[in-house]
Amino acid sequence: MKKLLLFLVCVFSIHGQAQQRPKLVVGIVVDQMKMEYLYRFSDDFSDNGFKRLMDKGFTFHNMNYNYVPTYTAPGHASIYTGATPNTHGIIGNDWYLRSLGKSTYCTDDASVKTLVEGTEKEGAMSPKNLLSTTITDELRMATNFKGKVIGLSIKDRGAILPAGHFANWAFWYTKTGSFISSDFYGDKLPEWVTAYNSEKTYMKYIEKGWNLLRPLDTYNESLPDDNPYEGKLDKSARPVFPYDLNKIYKENGLEVIKSTPFGNDILADFAIRAIDKEALGKDDITDFLAVSFSSTDYVGHTFGPRSMEIQDTYLRLDLTIAAFLDNLDKTVGKDNYLVFLTADHAVAENPIYLKDRKYNVTNIPSKDLFASLTKFSTDTFGVNLVLNYSNYNVYLNRDVIKEKGLELTKVKQTFKDFLMGQIQVKRVYTEEEVLATTGGDYYLNFIFKGYDPKLNGDLVILEGTGYLESIATGTTHGTPNSYDTNVPLLFYGWHIPNGESYKKEYITTISPTLSRLLKIPFTNGTESEVLEELLLKK
Repeated sequence: MKKLLLFLVCVFSIHGQAQQRPKLVVGIVVDQMKMEYLYRFSDDFSDNGFKRLMDKGFTFHNMNYNYVPTYTAPGHASIYTGATPNTHGIIGNDWYLRSLGKSTYCTDDASVKTLVEGTEKEGAMSPKNLLSTTITDELRMATNFKGKVIGLSIKDRGAILPAGHFANWAFWYTKTGSFISSDFYGDKLPEWVTAYNSEKTYMKYIEKGWNLLRPLDTYNESLPDDNPYEGKLDKSARPVFPYDLNKIYKENGLEVIKSTPFGNDILADFAIRAIDKEALGKDDITDFLAVSFSSTDYVGHTFGPRSMEIQDTYLRLDLTIAAFLDNLDKTVGKDNYLVFLTADHAVAENPIYLKDRKYNVTNIPSKDLFASLTKFSTDTFGVNLVLNYSNYNVYLNRDVIKEKGLELTKVKQTFKDFLMGQIQVKRVYTEEEVLATTGGDYYLNFIFKGYDPKLNGDLVILEGTGYLESIATGTTHGTPNSYDTNVPLLFYGWHIPNGESYKKEYITTISPTLSRLLKIPFTNGTESEVLEELLLKK
């Protein structure tokens, strides 16, 4: 009898130790997702996708970004590092480098090579520009590199940055229709990835085309199908359903698949294959799968947040997530995995749509602002002193300023005065003002948290609410305003209580909260603020 009791104690002790961490963590980032979409489309969602996460997990309704620019690369980096761009170094999707006299892309790395022939430029990528560790890095180290980490996305930056520096693999989609990686991760693409690529799963979506998932009257939360605020998949056709993807594919190539809901389906199929072939969640050492759905961003940029296309994309993504969760239940076990879902940024309304409804805003293309800056500089100083304008930053040519005997401080003030006269500009901050902030200026604090003096410009522009630097159709993002910063955060699964919170939180709390849930070290750049609702035992 004593031996039996001792055996049972050992069994329960081992089980208890195993439950100190989930077998698998799945981080889901939905590119360009507003929290408001979960409300607006709720009546049309299934019970097993977004609603399952909300009803049976924990919902943070007031999760926000606290820096600018609110773009894809900084968003993914901030989620996974628990830090802001002034710490983790990813200050944009790309940025101007004075030392090179040109822009660099966030994951460019000339020292690595693609593992798939014909994708040389798309494959020369790594996380070398990321200056902080990620939660996935810390998990790798905490498990003595036994726990697997894999990042997947249609976008390279959506796979590479979440996967961190020590990932087993990061895979991203290319214009060839294949998922690829670089030799930063390994010498050869895994056989299962090569096999998946050979199946050309994208063709079934191309051949089927894109029509509405539901009856037309379901889409009463959207504008009419043909409206002036939408861009086009095919320049020769109106932006209306159904879309003949086979025709567009033959004329313009495979890039079209990214701007349809089916990019998300392809990624989910690939993620399920990765779980199976990499045996994720199959033992008691925690693995981490980072999945970033990018097609929502492509569709949103093209058609805008009031389009039937974006609504249809989210109705389809809801079903995709439902099927993905069902697969996790079957392969990993309902009580063995932890999921969080958030977004890398939200999105603004199309300013022409607002203007047509008598809101006094408009769109200002970046190229027009750059042109006005260079003309002003030539007219005022007799020479163009503007090297670059990007990410709301103005880079001045300090060498020419010095050669001309001009005083840099006065030159900055002259440009600042000019910019303050532009209709869309609310404030302009110099580098000195950004670095000297005490946190009292709400918007300046956003700029400070996104500012690296080695990488950013001499002046930073804050544009008025509602204004956008974009073309007339579709939409974009990047500002510190709530329409760009308020995103969903849903936690579900292992040890997650059921509930909701409306307290204002910041995106940088996700990583340190995961650190406490997993009982591993914080990332090295985080301020370590956590979401206590997920950690306090009831």
